[in-house]
Amino acid sequence: MAEEKKLLEIKNLTVHYITDDGTVRALEDMNLEIGYGETLGFVGETGAGKTTTAKSIMCLLPDPPAKIMSGEILFEKEDLLKKSIKDIRQIRGDKISMIFQDPMTALNPVMTVGEQIAEGIMLHQNLKKEAALAKANEMLETVGIKSFRSKDYPHQFSGGMKQRVVIAMALACNPKLLIADEPTTALDVTIQAQVLKLMQQLKEKYKTSMIMITHDLGVVAEACDKVAVIYAGNVVEYTDKKKLFTNPSHPYTIGLFGCIPDVFSDEEELSPIEGLMPDPTNLPSGCPFHPRCPKAIEKCSKEKPKNVDIKDNHFVKCFLFQK
Repeated sequence: MAEEKKLLEIKNLTVHYITDDGTVRALEDMNLEIGYGETLGFVGETGAGKTTTAKSIMCLLPDPPAKIMSGEILFEKEDLLKKSIKDIRQIRGDKISMIFQDPMTALNPVMTVGEQIAEGIMLHQNLKKEAALAKANEMLETVGIKSFRSKDYPHQFSGGMKQRVVIAMALACNPKLLIADEPTTALDVTIQAQVLKLMQQLKEKYKTSMIMITHDLGVVAEACDKVAVIYAGNVVEYTDKKKLFTNPSHPYTIGLFGCIPDVFSDEEELSPIEGLMPDPTNLPSGCPFHPRCPKAIEKCSKEKPKNVDIKDNHFVKCFLFQK
């Protein structure tokens, strides 16, 4: 991607959690980029490092135990990791916002939803309380909630409505980058579809770039432009959505697709990935996926594969594609 088109670029990011029980290697040499107006999907099993990546971008990693060992996070060509806490607070919620995984815990139970949305507006846009509350009412209407409900408390809303409130909070200051951490996980299928459609409409309206963290390849197909498949803190495959769905190449990606029922197939059983995610305090040598990989060779257990562009910006980290 041309430099002028990059909104966010992650270079060689390595994050460890240093605990009494050992060092958790959460991210290893992470490299990603996202352009203006793009949606990038993070896909992988629980513990792969998706949320750690998001919290690294937001500078919300708990310190201790988290420690950034190396790397850069360039947002509009400026390294977020070198900024002061004061500068980060100005960026967080204004230029970069995050929709957290559980709307139940993301909202303050003793503040009205209108006050919670207005709080960020007052902080970043220097508006007085009355003007900020008016803007909060507008945001509620934008996400499909009547403005008179701004005086209600979170417990008076359903799960889907709470998620809409969280989306309104995240978009209130018109951020350039929105990070959505599994925003539909706690919702039923019908409400999931409504929330995804709403997020897509608002993304287009505000011309926002987005990182969508999900386990669901159906959500990726619906909402994303590019996809990063993450395993044990490594991006093992990275390409645009069409290439990933028509030509999944890394054995892990192929395994993820094998877990999805195919309505056009006569197969009686799914093909799940054997085994479990490795212990992050004791990752296997070489390629971290090799103990579960049906195509593993001897080299996989001894060396780490490099990132290879197999065709037109379709990157795969696997010895099957290295000469």
